[in-house]
Amino acid sequence: MSDVGDERLHALDAVRGGALFLGLAFHAGLSFLPGDQVWLVMDQARSTPIAWLTFVLHIFRMATFFLLAGFFGRLVLQRKGYGYFVRSRSKRILLPLLIFWPLVTAAFIGLMAWLYRGKFGLTAEQLPPPPPPSIDTFPLTHLWFLYVLILFYVAMLILRPVLALDRGERLRAFAGTAAAWSIRRGLLQVVLAVPVATALLCQQGWPLWFGVRTPDTGLLPNTPALVTYGSAFLLGWVLNRPGEPLSAMRSNWPANLLAAGAFTAICLVLLGGKATGGSDITGVERVGYAASYALAIWTWTFGLIGAALTFLNGERRWVRYVADSSYWVYIVHLPIVFALQIAVMDLPWPAPAKYAVILGATLALTLASYQLLVRHSFVGSLLNGPRRKRS
Repeated sequence: MSDVGDERLHALDAVRGGALFLGLAFHAGLSFLPGDQVWLVMDQARSTPIAWLTFVLHIFRMATFFLLAGFFGRLVLQRKGYGYFVRSRSKRILLPLLIFWPLVTAAFIGLMAWLYRGKFGLTAEQLPPPPPPSIDTFPLTHLWFLYVLILFYVAMLILRPVLALDRGERLRAFAGTAAAWSIRRGLLQVVLAVPVATALLCQQGWPLWFGVRTPDTGLLPNTPALVTYGSAFLLGWVLNRPGEPLSAMRSNWPANLLAAGAFTAICLVLLGGKATGGSDITGVERVGYAASYALAIWTWTFGLIGAALTFLNGERRWVRYVADSSYWVYIVHLPIVFALQIAVMDLPWPAPAKYAVILGATLALTLASYQLLVRHSFVGSLLNGPRRKRS
């Protein structure tokens, strides 16, 4: 989705692709969370370790993606100009949303009918009525990230002259140097955590286990999501400049990952290790949880990007393949995951075995469809640009 010509930033491509692939691991685990129903289908077997995995993945996955979206967005704008930026973002982001959202929604409707009628034996009259269509109930599905990206791109094009983010070499150099200095000392992570923690604490009915609530329903994203992912996008935009802020991430990635693990552990301890729990956390503990969760977002994000810059900073064919296939895989994976969750929900297998089957089968189907149907087709050109077949 970077679409910036021949030169590629392989480490950042790898992180972005990895963040999308981790979406499969996250969604595949939702049917196994202990406790009340939080997903469209809940398996008869539940697993606390799988719940912990989904908890950790949800902390950093989309914040990391939006940071890199901001980074690559500014890269395209600086190299190609406004006209090319608008055309490329329309082709790579807007068109896939318009094309695939109806198909994904239709697939979910069909799968819900199978679930209620085939599994539960309910008639059409017994099915729960859908909510009336409105701004608050519009089902964006897992493609919400494309919609929110469009909002951020439009906002940046409008606000960029006002914020003077890219005006003057001296200002750009100062911004890059300041960002690098604050990253090395751990200050930027703290500064970014403050508005995120505040937004979480101010949210009515905040589901603590799920941290930043996914804005997959409604055309107005919730405030914590806007603050968190908007901050990540803006930070990515700022990081793409002189002053080596990315080098600062590379130099202290071990410290960031250690801190991320510690903050995540604090959150799980405050929750008592209970999946989907936390409604009884109040007072100082609630503030501590919000602060730890917000700090975990940024330390995970900075640590993983820094580690990728250290170990994946060069062209590798498998990394390039992961980066190229991740967009298609993420777009089509969730109906497949949902169908497999319905298929195995009543089998007398342990939860880890079912989880492995769902994840493995989804990866096999999505990657096979990418290789056979997408990689060298017009769909692949739409998502990642034209590609010539190797002889």
